[in-house]
Amino acid sequence: MTQRSRDLASHLPASSVAMLLIDVINPMDFEGAQLLLPAAIRAAERIAALRELAVESAVPVIYVNDNFDCWHLGFRELVEKFVAADVPGMPIIERLMPEPERDFYVLKPGHSGFFCTGLEVLLSRLRARTLVLTGFAGDICVLFTANDAYMRGFDLIVPDDCIASEREANNVHAQRQMERLLKADTTSSKALNLRDCITRAARPRCG
Repeated sequence: MTQRSRDLASHLPASSVAMLLIDVINPMDFEGAQLLLPAAIRAAERIAALRELAVESAVPVIYVNDNFDCWHLGFRELVEKFVAADVPGMPIIERLMPEPERDFYVLKPGHSGFFCTGLEVLLSRLRARTLVLTGFAGDICVLFTANDAYMRGFDLIVPDDCIASEREANNVHAQRQMERLLKADTTSSKALNLRDCITRAARPRCG
């Protein structure tokens, strides 16, 4: 690590756990969104509650968001665009509005939060080892991000009430896949003890 990298890293909060909000800043104006929106609104309530616990526990909150082909816009501008247009996804956006001076963000061009983004670098500088994944859609972007995180050695927590997909059966299948193949903890957010997760994540690993 260069001296400049050390200086940059010193300004970031170190945490063994990070919370990712995947595609929650979402217009919900695409084909199939009418199927996703009701479940996403319900999940957004649980995500919001978990985010509050994360903030209280000094766990970094990272918005990992599709750029929706708005290549000329940054994340804050994307939020402003959707708010100004009063998109169908506004109930979720209002509930999960980011805090510019506190939260982090990464814009992604594809399904996975790691594909062609700086997410891995950010997580490294935060010293995160366990990721709490939330957002939409559970069977696409959350699943792809979880797979890439697992391949990079991260431990995964995917609360089953904090993700939503167009079809409930697909959402359940994705949860089972993440639990079985990616060793994800799918405990509901209501039963999740975030401070215990932080303690476990900070323990030395074998090997």
